[in-house]
Amino acid sequence: MKTRYLFPEDYMADPSANVFDGKLYVYPSHDRDSGAAFDDDGGHFQMRDYHVLRLEGDPMTAPVTDCGKILDVDEVPWAEKQMWDNDVVEINGRYHLIFSAKDYNGVFHLGVAVADRPEGPFTPQPDPIRGSYSIDPCVFKDDDGQVYCYFGGIWGGQLQWYCNNKALKDEHLPQGKEAPLPSRVARMTDDGLQFAEAPRPVIIVDREGRPLPADDPHRFFEASWMHKYRGRYYFSYSTGDSHLLCYGVADNPYGPFTYRGELLQPVVGWTTHHSIVEYQGRWYLFHHDCVPSEGTTWLRSLKVAPLTYDADGDMHV
Repeated sequence: MKTRYLFPEDYMADPSANVFDGKLYVYPSHDRDSGAAFDDDGGHFQMRDYHVLRLEGDPMTAPVTDCGKILDVDEVPWAEKQMWDNDVVEINGRYHLIFSAKDYNGVFHLGVAVADRPEGPFTPQPDPIRGSYSIDPCVFKDDDGQVYCYFGGIWGGQLQWYCNNKALKDEHLPQGKEAPLPSRVARMTDDGLQFAEAPRPVIIVDREGRPLPADDPHRFFEASWMHKYRGRYYFSYSTGDSHLLCYGVADNPYGPFTYRGELLQPVVGWTTHHSIVEYQGRWYLFHHDCVPSEGTTWLRSLKVAPLTYDADGDMHV
């Protein structure tokens, strides 16, 4: 597989790639070595700010510009720490950064910050999105202009503390043949500042229409991404502790999504986050690994690889 380390000058992860005004923008989280010890709740991921990278031309060779810091946790009134995954969507000529962070009670929510340019700077809303929880937002704008927010992550992402959009007294991690914890999706309001509906579960089924069980290594864990190819909706995601990127396909943005296969095998490092984008007539997979940091899982580096589709619509890198 042909790949490129996109920005070796700094440690960045969780790349959300978008095309605005003919340019390719990548919105990553910004890794740093905080000194925090490794734990299953992701306490070692202590990111504080976001940057945006911009490039024009072939992503495998074109120069990459770091446009600088676009938002810092100190600028977000409700957020205390851990500025994790984010994504950006254009709405009514302005750019909405949807991000995940912990509040002062240690609870993850999704926030919105708005800018007049893709390069920012972004001004945050004073409060998180009402009814939001967990991490890893992906904002997808459909052909009709409707915007959908996909989100959710298990373990450190706290999804196991919620059921039917209500907080639980005790966490529940499904086991065996139980139904797994799904990603969530909610249509956004026309102004892109709130959910227009209660979040719905994103169900992944096999080719016979049966939901994948909790013990299936291809079930959802975190890192939702949505894109559209030839009129069909492709939901891709990380399987977390089995360290795969997988995907399913549906005829509508809510699913259910029929599981189609593995997109990426385990990389060096614990997490596998990604995005998929078409740029200048070709498709690309953006992701990260920890090879440059010699396996330090909280110091990740961005990568890009060409992506193709076969005659059946299956993806290959």
